[in-house]
Amino acid sequence: MNIALFSDSYLPTKSGIVTVVIQLKHILEELGHKVVIVTVSNKHSSDVDFEEDEDILRVKSIHSFVGDDQYIGIPIRHKVVEFLEKHEVRLIHAHTEFFIGQMAILAGKKIGIPVIATTHTMWEDYYRHYFTMGALVPKSVVRQIVRQLYKHFYALINVSEKAKNYFTLPKMLPNKACAIIPNAIDTEKFISHEWTDSEKAEIRREYKIEPTDKIMLYVGRVVEEKRVEEMLDVIIRVVNSRRDVKMLFVGAGGALYDLEQRVQKEGLTDKIIFTGFVDWFKVSSLYSVADVFITTSLSEMHSMTILEALSLGVPVVCREDTSFSDTVFQGENGFMAKTDEEMDGFINRVLDDDKLRASMCKKAKEVAGRFTLRLHGLRTVAFYEEVLKHYPYKIKSEDLTAAVSAVKE
Repeated sequence: MNIALFSDSYLPTKSGIVTVVIQLKHILEELGHKVVIVTVSNKHSSDVDFEEDEDILRVKSIHSFVGDDQYIGIPIRHKVVEFLEKHEVRLIHAHTEFFIGQMAILAGKKIGIPVIATTHTMWEDYYRHYFTMGALVPKSVVRQIVRQLYKHFYALINVSEKAKNYFTLPKMLPNKACAIIPNAIDTEKFISHEWTDSEKAEIRREYKIEPTDKIMLYVGRVVEEKRVEEMLDVIIRVVNSRRDVKMLFVGAGGALYDLEQRVQKEGLTDKIIFTGFVDWFKVSSLYSVADVFITTSLSEMHSMTILEALSLGVPVVCREDTSFSDTVFQGENGFMAKTDEEMDGFINRVLDDDKLRASMCKKAKEVAGRFTLRLHGLRTVAFYEEVLKHYPYKIKSEDLTAAVSAVKE
């Protein structure tokens, strides 16, 4: 099968969606399918002069309002159609709902092939942070915009129960065919190196962390919609209450400077350490020294960093949210707190109870094993095949769900 993945995030940009697209391309090719990419040029220029790759179409792009490393693609339909026809693409899988996603719909209609999409982002949790007057825009308006953006896709892949529940709301797209396929992690690449005790000791020395210190860890974009300011409140309370704990804040983003300034003002620069951006292939070394992974985010659909933490046996303390319902199990591999304040006690419990933490580490790896890249690929292919079986006629969610559920690794 020849498949085209459309995305407005791709290398060299680093993000959860980029990771998802790269991993999906890899496993689909491993399963014997041909995959081509339509994506942004990742530069603010009318010239597209990236590496020559006949399987990647880079379109003219401009910087996006959602971040310095994010871009908006401005594709030209006839060039996209020519690219798809050249590669005899049978199905388009969009990982964006914006310009490139809408072009996927137009190109698919022109060629007569199905166009599906994965629902990655809960925009109702994002828009207030990116628009000057965002706080004045009702959620109902945002919901209507999202509905319009997704209504013309043939079918949707939801990455979690949370995503499905949102898109099947009465005023969203309750009749749009869909199925749940959770995100996955390529453990072979992510954990390509087993970190030795001496290497872990060197990591601690690099960040001036004592051998006896316990380590809390956050990995991800340092931006407001991740509730990083609220997370810093939790961190400050915990590090002020005990001497044996340090916090590694891994990532970059628009809120980083303000957080650094606050930590400096609080006199906690030796206990709360900001690493800045760390390459995905190296970040596993930081997970390997962590005792607990924490996040206060409520805007996830299905967190890739949670999967990364679990794959390296790191217990998780997070806020209660349905996006974590299939990855974080209360008291088994972590804790979900009803409030930010409740997180303090859960974090301390994990850090203080060596026996509990060891049990959680074992369970974390077991849970991560349910989200293998191969299983994700097989489920996605089953979804594609069911779509092609019915297209251009209407398809039911029951058919897609049955096809995906029948897959056994």
